[in-house]
Amino acid sequence: MRAGRLQGLKVAMLVADGFEQVEVTRPLKALIRQGALVDIVSLHRGSVRGMNLMDAGIKLRVNRTVDEARPSDYDALHIPGGFINPDLLRQSERARTFALAFDVAGKPISTLSHGPWVLVSAGLVRGRRLAAWPGIQDDIRNAGGTWVDAPLVHDGNWVSSRSPLDLLQFERGMVELFETAHRRSARAVRPKPFTRYRPTSPLGFLLGVGLHAVVRRALPAPA
Repeated sequence: MRAGRLQGLKVAMLVADGFEQVEVTRPLKALIRQGALVDIVSLHRGSVRGMNLMDAGIKLRVNRTVDEARPSDYDALHIPGGFINPDLLRQSERARTFALAFDVAGKPISTLSHGPWVLVSAGLVRGRRLAAWPGIQDDIRNAGGTWVDAPLVHDGNWVSSRSPLDLLQFERGMVELFETAHRRSARAVRPKPFTRYRPTSPLGFLLGVGLHAVVRRALPAPA
């Protein structure tokens, strides 16, 4: 089986009760399809209940609370919207700090609809461009950001969209952003290849032999 573009990438989905169902399930499927490992991180243990527009939606099992989860254990963050979900998250200092840690570390963040409320309350929006639900554009402007009426906006380590109607573009943009960060991280930790010393002159040969002897004396004797 061919490995996905996000094979091994660890993603935290910051979700509270009242999340817009499709803004979690669609990105979740897209991430898993590409090989990512996803945790639902929330304010409490157990499960969280979503909303399907104005109706009650599905329940999702919480993998970690914001007290248990460490941003350093994840490579990327997704913040869905909904009318209730981001409002509960933005009132939680723990949730705001969790989101803040990703941005400080330069890790990719994807969000849409009302999700950017969390970034506003975390004090991260000033000087940034992002899309969001039109109803919160004043919140973004008042926080020093620029609201953009577009299906997908990429700004540094952020990718954002206006609503579930933009999910096709959003999923593509999210995967591309996460993949770029994932590749950069893989290059950063890749060990440098060992280059064997090859003397090119009699003097170089003698130096090489001497260095070899010094190294052997420094190594512990075999058991």
